[in-house]
Amino acid sequence: MSQQHVEAGTEIAPGEDQESGGLFFRIFASMAAGVLLGIVLGSRESILGIPTATLLTICQTSSKLVLQLLAALATPLILVAVSHVLMTSDIKGRQAGRLVWLLLSNTVMAILIGLAVMNVFRPGTYSKLPEPSGAQAAELAKVSVTEQLLNNVPKSLLGPLGDSNNVLGTIVIAVAFGIAMREHRAKLETLVEASLQVILKVIGWVIQLVPLAVFLTITHVVGVEGFEPFVALGGFTITVLAGLALQVIYYMTRIRLNSWVRPAAAIHAMRDALVMAFSTGSSTVTMPVTFRCLREKVGLRERSASMGALVGANFNNDGTALYEATAALFISQMLGRELDIWQQLVVVITSVVASVGAAGIPRAGLVTMTLVFRAVNLPPEYITILFAVDWFLDRCRTMVNVLGDVTVSCILDGKTPEAKEIEAAEVAEMSEGGAVA
Repeated sequence: MSQQHVEAGTEIAPGEDQESGGLFFRIFASMAAGVLLGIVLGSRESILGIPTATLLTICQTSSKLVLQLLAALATPLILVAVSHVLMTSDIKGRQAGRLVWLLLSNTVMAILIGLAVMNVFRPGTYSKLPEPSGAQAAELAKVSVTEQLLNNVPKSLLGPLGDSNNVLGTIVIAVAFGIAMREHRAKLETLVEASLQVILKVIGWVIQLVPLAVFLTITHVVGVEGFEPFVALGGFTITVLAGLALQVIYYMTRIRLNSWVRPAAAIHAMRDALVMAFSTGSSTVTMPVTFRCLREKVGLRERSASMGALVGANFNNDGTALYEATAALFISQMLGRELDIWQQLVVVITSVVASVGAAGIPRAGLVTMTLVFRAVNLPPEYITILFAVDWFLDRCRTMVNVLGDVTVSCILDGKTPEAKEIEAAEVAEMSEGGAVA
């Protein structure tokens, strides 16, 4: 993948950043309105002759519709995004194996750190959420992990695509098709890219309904439970930031041990990319800046910078993976459930692939998070509880995504700078020339 290709494909659309900010303010306003209406409904038995319990149930049901639409779009997003990444990534030979190992180890470590901090601090235990009502919730709760894994094995080619709960089945099909399509890349690339853009466009439409879902969910939660569920959000934010900080320490340690680059110098050189990542919330949009900083300010070889920042960035969303894993445990703790080690393993597997499906796009993590929740039978409607802090944490985890790209690039560059390698080659050439003379 060339630098020109990335720059052409990742320009900020006019008004994109302003739209992101506008959505944040609409979500914030919806939360405030939901709190006020929840207080009113929670303090009365009926309004206009209608029992408040009925009104709160209507709010809960209506908010589920928006999240259900997002969950329905998550499956095709994962299928097309993962297939597209595997089809278009130009990685070959030993360097490819090393790149895959670095990306996979970074992402798995991020998820393990996220699960560790959540199991240690347990911020979700400070308040409670009501269990979702209905026979479906009771039925899902009875499904064992073994049955769940068996149910995720595809029984037919199109089966997982019609079942938003069948996450692993979708992943299996996406990986298989992505690898197989590499042989026909010239014919299929335009079609797959167009399909991805269409899915993202539709997701953008549905996301415009998210403020409504937030308003309805907050109204229901405040009306039924009061403010207790929101007390834990402060602890959740601190826990996620602690996890992201540990991931950065892990990055800096890997750079120090496996690269000629000094960690402090790398962070200083990448400050432009990090600021852009925080301001846009998109590691894909930041990609050209990341590449330029790695080449011009850090001084990496072009091949290393390209492999880590351009090719690897399509797979590397460690901050997003960490956040999705912590969110799943947070909501499970608030529901009073305890995810056992096998269920947490399912969270790890799903978060790894969901982070690839997020594709560095602002708010795409919201869509893929529904897959992580459904993989361990958590109600996706409670994702809206996290929106109060998601805007800030989204920016923080995007910066971690970019630092993950930097780490991979530095390690691929090895322990000898390009300048010293050139200098050594020149000295050797001069010595050889003198010997001949």
